[in-house]
Amino acid sequence: MLGVKRIKTMNKEYTFTLKYKLPNHEAASDELAERLYANNCDDALIGIGMPKRIALEFMREANSAEEAINSAHQDVMSTLPEAELIEASPDYVGMTDIANIVNVSRQQIRKLYNQHLPDFPTPVHEDKSTLWHLAPVLEWLATHTHYNFDATLLDVAKHTARLNENRTVNKSEKTMFCYRVLQLSLTNASSSLVTLFDNSVDANKASQLAEAV
Repeated sequence: MLGVKRIKTMNKEYTFTLKYKLPNHEAASDELAERLYANNCDDALIGIGMPKRIALEFMREANSAEEAINSAHQDVMSTLPEAELIEASPDYVGMTDIANIVNVSRQQIRKLYNQHLPDFPTPVHEDKSTLWHLAPVLEWLATHTHYNFDATLLDVAKHTARLNENRTVNKSEKTMFCYRVLQLSLTNASSSLVTLFDNSVDANKASQLAEAV
């Protein structure tokens, strides 16, 4: 009788960086780093050099880039529930970054960009320096050039971009919520002033004040 062959799933290692803003009552310290290490972040190099900022460079084994990045973010947030994600990388890149990834010169990337301007991925920022999301650039390079890069990098870039996008959406929603609260407060305040005005002056005085304004 033939036995069933068990296939062992080999996890891949994914490298990425998560940067956070710390809440006011937290300080970037060795004690904080130890807490993170104790809460499943022992596969990260933790940078605490900037006040109220912390950066974790993960080298995490997982079944997928999505699992690696999401689990790392959850581990940090369970330790620091009031922390705010600033950026997940690799995601935003300039020409020099792209050149380093595919081991060519910056001039070659600029030439490629200028030659294929109509169909090259659209930058997310274009001024003195130009920035792109890394994932669409790598996808474009894979189909238009013979440049080589680590395939796991593309997987990571797709999911760091998604995490950054979720952060931006959540921030926009908070801004809109605050704006709506302010709008309602001003509306209520205006209504109160009208009521106070109606109760304080008679119609003739109101008319005179209106004309004076």
